Amino acid sequence: MEQQPAIGNLTGNEKAHVFKQSLEYSNEAIVIHSNHEILFINQSGADFLDGTKDHIIGLDVLDLFKSDQRDYVKARIEKMMTERQIGKIFETEMFNLDGSLIEVEWYCHAVVFGNVPAIQSIIRDITSRKNSDRKLKEVLDEIGLPIVPVFDGIAVFPLIGMLDDERIEHVLDNIPRKVHEKKLQHLIVDVSGIYTINDGVALFLFKMKAVLELLGVSTIYTGFRPELVQKAVQAGLDIGSLRTVASVQHALKGLNST
Repeated sequence: MEQQPAIGNLTGNEKAHVFKQSLEYSNEAIVIHSNHEILFINQSGADFLDGTKDHIIGLDVLDLFKSDQRDYVKARIEKMMTERQIGKIFETEMFNLDGSLIEVEWYCHAVVFGNVPAIQSIIRDITSRKNSDRKLKEVLDEIGLPIVPVFDGIAVFPLIGMLDDERIEHVLDNIPRKVHEKKLQHLIVDVSGIYTINDGVALFLFKMKAVLELLGVSTIYTGFRPELVQKAVQAGLDIGSLRTVASVQHALKGLNST
């Protein structure tokens, strides 16, 4: 059996050939570019971009990115060319050759291609993952904002559990869209499931009332238990300035009688 030469004994051209072959047979989409000009793309990369190698080689790699991303990508490439370091993975959008946008994960590092200092980029399609993330976020948004219509123009919003800063911000950012979509005139906010009331929660209840009033939606608060009332007073919440009733049932009865 003929013994293959060790990689250390190969000539420069032979090493370059082995390197190029290893890239060519990779399942990853790989692009090598220098001064933004694409010098090499493997078959996986050409398939990924829906083009041929002959068409892609020679293109400006920056043209694959959206215009608002090109300065950022260019700066990253220049930094890697100067420092000859491995760049961090980043997520962005890039153009397919048919002009459609793909969500990708882009990973680059400095190489020498032949005798030319260059950048090797590995591109991974993350469109399916991002779509799944968006669908999951939509589900979590629904769970986090369970606004339940009960009658025409009337819905109940139960606040349950701990209200931390992140959740409060999420509610205030999204509740205007929710009430607009459901064409509400009245929102019953039930606070009986809140664990505790502090200054942040107290301010949140007032902010939500103010936001909804700007949209022409009246807010009725229900479910203030005695211990919550005591904590609300200690936190400086003037409950008397809020429209409150004992329970959701009482609120619905009052709205239906008007």
